[in-house]
Amino acid sequence: MSVVLDTPVAVRRTAMDLLARREHGRVELTRKLRQRGADPEMIDAALDRLTEEGLLSESRYLESFVSYRARSGYGPARIREELSQRGLQRADIELGLRECGINWQAQLEDTWRRKFAGHLPIDARERAKQGRFLSYRGFSMEMISRLLSGRDMDD
Repeated sequence: MSVVLDTPVAVRRTAMDLLARREHGRVELTRKLRQRGADPEMIDAALDRLTEEGLLSESRYLESFVSYRARSGYGPARIREELSQRGLQRADIELGLRECGINWQAQLEDTWRRKFAGHLPIDARERAKQGRFLSYRGFSMEMISRLLSGRDMDD
């Protein structure tokens, strides 16, 4: 049985239930509440109150998302794009990526080792394959080139 979101209390309760599972951005939470049939005015009021109370925080969402996606093997370009699609401001995203404390070169090497078992490419075809994968994951071509040429390998 689905809950009817026709009162401010029901909208707030549903928003809090979603936030209890994981951090959400305001845009994402608004979308989910609309999908559940909540009135846009009630959504805005509920989310404003949750923000005032510190229960809804864009900065916590940003930090959580960056950390999660980096642990999953994604680089800064991919994470930046995904956050943009989720409605966060470009300046906030850039600040969050700068202040996250992640060593992106180490993250690149870890992702590469997990996927390719630490084997440098032996020919142009293999180099292209590895480069495409790492680029798709959101790492810069400069970082990828440095890694695949063996210049940043410390072992």
